[in-house]
Amino acid sequence: MSHQAHFLQLHQLLSRYQAYWQLMPFACNALPWQAPELSSRLTSLSDAEVATLDSDPAARGEFFADLFPELASIAPLPAFSALRPEPELPFWLSNGIPGRKIGQIQQFCALVPESNAEVVEWCAGKGHLGRMLAFSQRRQVLSLEWQEALCQQGQALADQYQLPQRFVTADALSAQGLAMLQPEHQVLALHACGELHLQLLRSASSRGCQQLQLVPCCYHLIPTPRYQPLSQLAQQHDLVLSQHDLKLAVQGQVTAGARIARLRQQEVEWRLSWQALRATLTGDATYRPLASVSKQIFSQQFKDFAAWAAQQHQLTLPGDLDFSRFLEQGRQHARLVRRIELVRHLFQRPLELWLLFDRALFLEQQGYQVEVGTFCEMTQTPRNLMLRAERLKP
Repeated sequence: MSHQAHFLQLHQLLSRYQAYWQLMPFACNALPWQAPELSSRLTSLSDAEVATLDSDPAARGEFFADLFPELASIAPLPAFSALRPEPELPFWLSNGIPGRKIGQIQQFCALVPESNAEVVEWCAGKGHLGRMLAFSQRRQVLSLEWQEALCQQGQALADQYQLPQRFVTADALSAQGLAMLQPEHQVLALHACGELHLQLLRSASSRGCQQLQLVPCCYHLIPTPRYQPLSQLAQQHDLVLSQHDLKLAVQGQVTAGARIARLRQQEVEWRLSWQALRATLTGDATYRPLASVSKQIFSQQFKDFAAWAAQQHQLTLPGDLDFSRFLEQGRQHARLVRRIELVRHLFQRPLELWLLFDRALFLEQQGYQVEVGTFCEMTQTPRNLMLRAERLKP
């Protein structure tokens, strides 16, 4: 299938089942669908069964296959074939990089086409990717990063190991970032977030960069309340995606450990417990979100979280509150939310693919030959979709 045909298939599926994924579970006090068979199936599941299905996309799809048969028609993307063996790295080069990240970088590097062109590492951080590429292919690498401290640390490592890597402190979203790109460049980005990778696509294509290799991430980190599609086809078939909708595309963190999973579960329960408490204090049951907060607060007591939340919503807590009552309400509400999310997560990958093909179609419009696929297994990272593009000769 062409990229256009893939996109249209995904758009049709997402549009047909829009009511099952484009909603806010925290605002639901009951299952939001008039679907008796689906409701019966969800309520029959134990909490452990919900957790098991939610951590296994294949099992989840099979469990709901008869209710959403069109999902089976969405073919998985092919895996990119390595162009060379994964680079073996000495200890001193990989020291300080988490294990899964090392594997991701190695597999990414094995897919970078050989070239004499200088590599631009977009949103480089400390330059782990560029450093490994400079070592394994002896390539000239320009690492672009806006945080000066990270540039200094990365440059010190490159100098220490005598690698052909130089850092430039520049904001990728500014004209300064655009000025760093040249037509002969091969531009790479591994897990560039939201607007940063959108700006990369716009900037690199406008400058006519020779090659791009991108693994997108965090699609919801954009400066506008609504997603602005890149390609003409997506603009004609706009789903009107909010930042909340876009967060669905990066849910389903299958690589999370047990401690992180417990912390996330507690965060959901506490936020919903606060919702119950706020409704009691104000008489207003309308869901009001809370801002993000350091995970450290969830190692404290719920009353500490409630005090923070009250400040966020400009409320004063009475001194005689029975916090255990609201915690129990939050736990019960969380059980409902997890079942709604279980259904929403059926559409996580189709939405992520919709966004990927929007990017691929945009680059094709700009005169690139584009390939899409996976660069590693989902056990390495659930954000394993890659876009690879080469500018066609005039």
